Amino acid sequence: MNTNKLWSADFIKICLSSFFLFFSFYTLATALSVYVTNGLGGSDTQAGLSMTVFVIASVLLRPFAGQLMSKYGEHKIVVISLLLFLLFSMAYLGVFGYAMLLLVRFFHGGTFAIATTSTNTTAIGIIPEHRKGEGISYFSLFMSLAMVIGPFVGLTITTHGGFTAMFALCAVCSLIAFVLGASTRRKADKQVPAAAEVQPKKSKSKLHWRDLIEKKAVPIAFSGFVVAFAYSGLVTFMSVYAHEQAIDQYASYFFVCFGIMIVLPRPIVGKLLDRVGEHVIVYPSIAIFTIGMLLLSQASSPVLLLVSGAVIGLGYGALLPCFQTIAVLAAPAHRRGLATATFYLLFDLGYGIGSYTLGSLASSYGYRVMYIFCAIIIASSSIIYFTLHHKRKRLTNAASEEAYVS
Repeated sequence: MNTNKLWSADFIKICLSSFFLFFSFYTLATALSVYVTNGLGGSDTQAGLSMTVFVIASVLLRPFAGQLMSKYGEHKIVVISLLLFLLFSMAYLGVFGYAMLLLVRFFHGGTFAIATTSTNTTAIGIIPEHRKGEGISYFSLFMSLAMVIGPFVGLTITTHGGFTAMFALCAVCSLIAFVLGASTRRKADKQVPAAAEVQPKKSKSKLHWRDLIEKKAVPIAFSGFVVAFAYSGLVTFMSVYAHEQAIDQYASYFFVCFGIMIVLPRPIVGKLLDRVGEHVIVYPSIAIFTIGMLLLSQASSPVLLLVSGAVIGLGYGALLPCFQTIAVLAAPAHRRGLATATFYLLFDLGYGIGSYTLGSLASSYGYRVMYIFCAIIIASSSIIYFTLHHKRKRLTNAASEEAYVS
């Protein structure tokens, strides 16, 4: 049996499950503001709150995902979380008011956090040990594809088919994600009844923060926090900025260029990560991401807008799988679920805080200044990365070599 095989049936299923999960999320995220303002007669502030509630639930519940997998078993949590995500996706079809929408959004956000963490952990467990970088890169590629396709489909269906059709599509995608995820079983699931059995048995005690956070993943997660902070300005305000520059008809093409440059180099990035290490990819990617944001801040023509989208996609698309791989490999095998949860917890926080902070900055100083500030923030992530990860790893390796020699 080839233990180095990456594209197994289970890996393909969990990748597709993740795609449909994120497709449903991004379709809703883009079209929901239109639903709140046009369908429910709400304000722009209420539309923003519908996303904030979702993020709050994700941040609150994501730390418990690793603990739940350790206690009840990885596969069981995948099945339950995807089932609940499906049920709350269907619940949008019965929403009759804004208060009910917020309630559905809160529970939907919580199940999304646990479902994404558990499916990530399953995928990481399926990927051969010596191909983690490549495998995680491909797995995150499916999320990136959903990020590109979902918003376009959501707005198109809402325009031509109405909100009911959009909610029905999300429910169908959630059903497909559930079926694929529930049928995925990595080899460890067949050999070990529950993930908790990998760890030593512990007597019952109070819940400790170490049960919710993997501290070895925190340093690289801070770099992810900073990148997510800046990235939120792109997702939240790009269309408004393009309208301000009178090139709003090209905003959708911006995301096409962005998506293409995420997809095309991904196989190369994954293989480089496994063969030459993370530093060779991270520093150039931060530089490229920073340049892309600076170009966007000066984009007053369609050509410059599209070029900035391609450059940003190349930088951001390489950084995210690198950071996630570093977080996973920093933790012991039985705590990789917690490592994934820790990384995305700080990523969600960065995204949520960034959306609010950058919106306030744009209101006072304009979107050009905001994107210049985003470029500075991204560039500063190189200092954080060097201090919290690169330097620490170099010192650890040096100490290990000295101990080996002596």
